[in-house]
Amino acid sequence: MEDSATFTAAPAPAKWHALWVRATHWILAAVIVALIVSGFTILMGHPRFYWGEGGNDLTTALFELPIGPNSGGVAFSQPQPFFGEIDGAATANRLESPWNQNSWARSLHFLTAWIFLAVLLVYLGIAGVSGHARRNLLPRRGELAARNILQDIRSHLKPGRPVDHIGPPYAILQKLAYALVLFLALPLMLLTGISMSPAITASYPILLDLFGGTQSARTIHFFGFAFVAAFLLVHLSMVLISGPVRLMRGMIFGGGQ
Repeated sequence: MEDSATFTAAPAPAKWHALWVRATHWILAAVIVALIVSGFTILMGHPRFYWGEGGNDLTTALFELPIGPNSGGVAFSQPQPFFGEIDGAATANRLESPWNQNSWARSLHFLTAWIFLAVLLVYLGIAGVSGHARRNLLPRRGELAARNILQDIRSHLKPGRPVDHIGPPYAILQKLAYALVLFLALPLMLLTGISMSPAITASYPILLDLFGGTQSARTIHFFGFAFVAAFLLVHLSMVLISGPVRLMRGMIFGGGQ
């Protein structure tokens, strides 16, 4: 049994990036960029978030992002009770036309989501069958020791930290980041994304029960997007710090020590 306080296992020899890893990496990278750009454009159309089944400009929002021409709300006439109930649904006339030029973004977002699903399933399937996930992505118990994590944090904070090899084995922070993105954030974004599709939830209403409503799914989807975007920023920053030419060459041609 591994000692959780002192993880001293000898590192495995550095390996090249496998062809299937490189291929799925670049396809997923392109697809995720397309999803982020189109998703941000969609978000500018209504940068308000809610919890539950419904939400609109007449509903109190959980929070609002100050982005896009619709930020700050749209002017309405005095709201009137929709069913004569003071605390019930309300209706009002819109006094100005909102910015709504994102039809291309919705089409692109939905199309690339299916490409994303197909490539992600291929990656996770091969990673599971080949043992790549177990060997290189999922942290072992001893690696999760606080001492080992703090040591890796200090190592990453050193200025001009060079990369000693290209490809596996990965340090604990890399493993945690990759595992959280691949096995939690991306699958969660996929499920919450399809939970906003009326056609899909009509056939699988359990999705709305799972996330507590369409607006809840949208809010969770946004936080998943924010996490993946932050991961990409950190990932690209580390590539620039650790030697972008060598790392890019490794991810294109394979790499090695």
